Amino acid sequence: MQPTSSQAFDGKAFVRTLTTSPGVYRYFDAEGDLLYVGKAGNLKKRVGSYFLKPRMEPRIAAMVSQIARTEITVTRTEGEALLLESQLIKSLKPRYNILLRDDKSYPYIYLSGGEDYPRLAFHRGARNMPGRYFGPYPSTFAVRESLNLMQKLFKVRQCEDSYFRNRSRPCLQHQIGRCTAPCVQLITVDDYRNDVRHAEMFLEGRSSAVIDELAGTMDQAAKALEFERAAAMRDQVAALRKLQAQHHVQGASADMDVIACRIESGMACVSVLFFRNGISLGTRDFFPRLPLDAEPADVMAQFIAQYYLDRPVPRELILGEAVADQAILAELLAQQSGHAVDLKSSVRGERARFLQMAERNAQASLTARLASRQALGARFDDLQKLLELDESPRRIECFDISHTMGEATVASCVVFGPEGPEKSHYRRFNISGITPGDDYAAMHQALTRRFRKVAEGEGACPDILLIDGGSGQVAQALEVLRELGVSGVHVVGVAKGPGRRAGEETLVLADSGRNLHPGPASPALHLVAAVRDEAHRFAISGHRKRREKARERSVLEDVQGIGARRRTALLKAFGGLAGVEAAGVEELMQVKGIDRGLAERIYAVLHG
Repeated sequence: MQPTSSQAFDGKAFVRTLTTSPGVYRYFDAEGDLLYVGKAGNLKKRVGSYFLKPRMEPRIAAMVSQIARTEITVTRTEGEALLLESQLIKSLKPRYNILLRDDKSYPYIYLSGGEDYPRLAFHRGARNMPGRYFGPYPSTFAVRESLNLMQKLFKVRQCEDSYFRNRSRPCLQHQIGRCTAPCVQLITVDDYRNDVRHAEMFLEGRSSAVIDELAGTMDQAAKALEFERAAAMRDQVAALRKLQAQHHVQGASADMDVIACRIESGMACVSVLFFRNGISLGTRDFFPRLPLDAEPADVMAQFIAQYYLDRPVPRELILGEAVADQAILAELLAQQSGHAVDLKSSVRGERARFLQMAERNAQASLTARLASRQALGARFDDLQKLLELDESPRRIECFDISHTMGEATVASCVVFGPEGPEKSHYRRFNISGITPGDDYAAMHQALTRRFRKVAEGEGACPDILLIDGGSGQVAQALEVLRELGVSGVHVVGVAKGPGRRAGEETLVLADSGRNLHPGPASPALHLVAAVRDEAHRFAISGHRKRREKARERSVLEDVQGIGARRRTALLKAFGGLAGVEAAGVEELMQVKGIDRGLAERIYAVLHG
């Protein structure tokens, strides 16, 4: 690495010191903030283009005028430079780079391994459990739909292991014909593994091979006069053929993504159509952050580099725009994925039809996003007028409390900006140490935990703090801000109207003590209600998760000497916790691994 710094950066002098090797360059401003990351096959030539040209595009000129320091990292190849550039952009988020804002991992279908009766399940996150992962899928809906089909076709269980191990009779899924009840051994291990094998083949895209195999088994069953089994195979083959006809896309290769980009009014949309094994998995839209004067080809190149370098890559990428360094990108993606990757921008026939579809999707999504942004901007401006603020708010935070009769209290904090919800800034607070059901104390604790960081100089301070509640909740917010010495925050309570109907809310202004009734036609109230409803949703979902987790906890976990294996053995032996509670010490001792001392401890815990 070769850093340089000066009060007035001399770009021309710096260029003379550079090597002609490939590498990555980084520009910083006078405060040390990163402006831009770029890669070059020839560092001297590429960096020189910023300082030696007499005329530059407005975006480039604005950036160059701010450069106070440059850092250089030399790499062995241009491919290594491309990889490093992508990694630095994603991790450092420079101001003038095109940045893919996609912080959500993609969902997979997970098939567990190392057990007699594997399960199929939705999975998102690290892939470190034993078994196989199929995907990634473009959306949660695509995974859920696929799992639903798998349950109908192959009847492989999808229940949690804790539920599976403690069944004493078949569940509803077996009764409606979607599971073969391996939990109570109504199917042999060999037959179940055969169903799992067919499910794997189907997820791998070998549906025709599954159909051929099932048809052969059907013929054998018919010849052996096993007509009920043959009829079941016939129905399964018919369902598979119908599904194959519905989902197979004529002209799609085994693995292919079709990518189109549209730019309008300073916003870009990249739309991707996913095809795997000749089957369409749907589409997904991305809205990368743009610098000024970005072109679709630039956006496409940055999107491919940032998106695919840490994800599985299909064998073919159909591009709406020819991109720079296309050959280098293809070579790098091939190295990452372990197979050849073709990048094509000039296509005909069915691929051209798919590309037109992606372009229409990109344009429609971009139009909808721009309309939404304009409507949201109008609502922010109206809120400024309603609250008589000096300028339009840039950050709104809203707090809400959720619990069930005081149980598992959770507070939520959601954040909205001029472009909509900022979900990476959402927070939940598990409330403890208060009287159950005391919403004022819960709000006080949540606000204290949130604004203590602001008082310590960490995190952003909101312009408007919305509190779901009336004057009592607002008083808690004012008390917390006063205790912590936080100022400049406009506190607004959102109280439900007399009929609790939408549009009748009262806004309680802490600054002046006034109550406002904007009415159902007010764009400002539409914004406030949307933020309040999102805080409510986020609080309820957090509360439900916390409550379910608490209720899933067995009282047996409080018994010293009882681990997961003995707990499972007890529940199986007595058919559940109620059976364990009804058992005496002598009966408990009949379970393997339970001696008299342990049995007496179990009985004492269960009976007080």
